[in-house]
Parts: sequence; C-alpha cells; structure tokens
Amino acid sequence: MEQSEPKFNKYVFVCVNERPAGERVSCGGTFCGKELSEKLKEAVKTADKAGEIRVSKSKCLDVCEEGANVLIYPDNLWLSHAELADIPAILAKLGIQP
Repeated sequence: MEQSEPKFNKYVFVCVNERPAGERVSCGGTFCGKELSEKLKEAVKTADKAGEIRVSKSKCLDVCEEGANVLIYPDNLWLSHAELADIPAILAKLGIQP
C-alpha cells in the first residue's frame, strides 16, 4: 500500500444507488441522485474547477429516506433532500458562484 495526498481539493459524493421496485426507496431510483450527479459534474466542469473538485457517483450512503444525498469532503458536509434546484447552493458551498 502507498499513501499520498488527495488529487483534488474537494470530493463530492452523490448517491446514485437504485433498488428493485418494491424495496426501500433509493437516491438514484426514487429521487434525483443520478441526474443531480451529472448536472453537478457539468457545472463544476463549466466553472473550470474539474482539476480541483471531483464529483463522484456513490452507492448507498444508508440514509435513503433523506435522499437525494450529497457528501462533500474534506468539508464534512452532508446535504440531504437535495434537488436539482439546489445546484446553485451546492456550488456555492464548493466555492463556485454560478
């Protein structure tokens, strides 16, 4: 194992987990997690911050009923009940003015 510094200043994990119909709700299936992840990634790239901020798809963060869920590191920010309309506010938390 090797240890190194992170490649990015911030990491944004967006849950995109999906479950079969009839099971517990999910960020990617019940809520807008998948689209939120893609739109955030596009917005970070448009702001020319893709070399500093990494938007990553995450599987289950185990608070599905609070979805869509977004986790920002190293700021240790947990954003629940996130919607597409929240993208400007999320970007602001990342230091990006939309």
